[in-house]
This record gives sequence, C-alpha cells and structure tokens, in this order.
Amino acid sequence: MRWTSEAMPRRLVLNAQKLDYGDAEQVRLLLTISDVTEARISEKLKDDLLREKAILLQELQHRVANSLQIIASVLMQSARRVQSEETRGHLHDAHNRVMSIATVQQQLAASRLGDVELRGYLTQLCQSLGASMIHDHDQVSLAVTADDSSVNADISVSLGLIVTELVINALKHAFPGERSGKILVDYLSRGQDWTLSVSDDGVGTPQSLADAKPGLGTSIVEALANQLKATVDTAGAHPGTTVSIVHTVSDVGGVDPAKVA
Repeated sequence: MRWTSEAMPRRLVLNAQKLDYGDAEQVRLLLTISDVTEARISEKLKDDLLREKAILLQELQHRVANSLQIIASVLMQSARRVQSEETRGHLHDAHNRVMSIATVQQQLAASRLGDVELRGYLTQLCQSLGASMIHDHDQVSLAVTADDSSVNADISVSLGLIVTELVINALKHAFPGERSGKILVDYLSRGQDWTLSVSDDGVGTPQSLADAKPGLGTSIVEALANQLKATVDTAGAHPGTTVSIVHTVSDVGGVDPAKVA
C-alpha cells in the first residue's frame, strides 16, 4: 500500500491464523487486517484529556490549600488584635474550623481512588486539631481508635467536620482551669452499621450548658448527622461526656452512605 505525502498514516493490525483443515502438506492461513487508526487517536485524546484534568486538579488543590492558610492566618491575626474575649474566642473557633477543612482537603487530595481510609484520616485530623488547640499535651491528650473502614470522599468530609466540632467543644468545656484529661475519637462499623463517637473524661456537661440554646457547633453536628441519615446521642461517661453519631441501616430504609472496606 502506498501513501501520498499529504495522506495521514493509517495504523493497521494484522492477525494471521493457521487453518487446520484440508491438505496437511499445504499450509493455509486466514489473514485479517483491521484499521485501528481512529481508535488509537481516540485513546490518545482521552489520555491527553485525563493528564490535563489531573494537572488542573492539582493546581486547584494547591490554590485551595494556599487560600485556606491565608484565611487561617488572617483569623489568627485578628484574634490577637481584638480586645473582647468573646470575639477572640469566636475567631479562634473559626481558625480551628478552617484548619480542619485544610486537613480534610489535604487528605482528600492524597486519596487517588476516591475512598478515604478512616483511621489515618481521623488520626491526621486530630493531630492537626491538637497542634493548634492543645497547649500542654502532657495535660490533655487526644487519641483515635478506628477499624479498617473506608468511606467515599463526601462521607469523609462530613465525618471530619463532625469530629472537628465535637473535639473543639470538648477542649473548650471538658477541662476547665488546670484540669487534665483525655479525649478519644472512635469509629466502629458492623456490616453496614457504624458509630462515630467522641468521648472525654472531663467534668461532664454542666446543667447550665445543657439547658442553654444549642450553639453553632451543635447545629453543625446535627445538620451533618441528618445528612448522613444518622442520629446524635449524648450521654454521661462517668466521668465526662460521650457524643455518638449512630447510623443503622434498618432505621434508614436500607440506605448505606458509607462503604466499608
């Protein structure tokens, strides 16, 4: 086959198959020729688009991480300047929430399969929270126990934000003064059912706080739990408090928002 200088080269696949019938002394071959030019061009275009998408996603993640760091720095600077203790507390809470989202973003960027392994994810998240909020790690400790479950990215974001709010609440209220103690974040799944809990061995929930109007953190936890079709249960840990987010498939008509590895 001859090509002109202007013609586009074609890519052909030749397949030869020996035929086992007829005269044994004569070799018969069945030769097929397939033109795969268009298929190869399509595959190359697909690969190029995937590489371009990966580069754009990496750049987006880099910009998001930088933006979150800038916002967190601005909030911390503002907290140092204000005179009101209440305002300073709100700014510190906002800073911690931004940092937790930054940790979530970092963990999701590292997940290439679309699923997030919860033990490592929650451990990294709590390390970030502890580094920014616990001044004396000998006085207050923050630990994580979790099974081998993995969940998709959307579910991990909700779980991470719930943990952030509950840990922040425990650090603010469970250990007044110089009281020491520990906070434990635990995730356990049984089949399609799972429980996420945050426990502390602090002073418990004072009646004044129990009777108070739910704050922003409580509202966030309840909204995220509803999104996960889970329930929120708060109980005394004697000492301390345990808040559990419980998802039971039988209670939600068979809906399973998390995928257990």
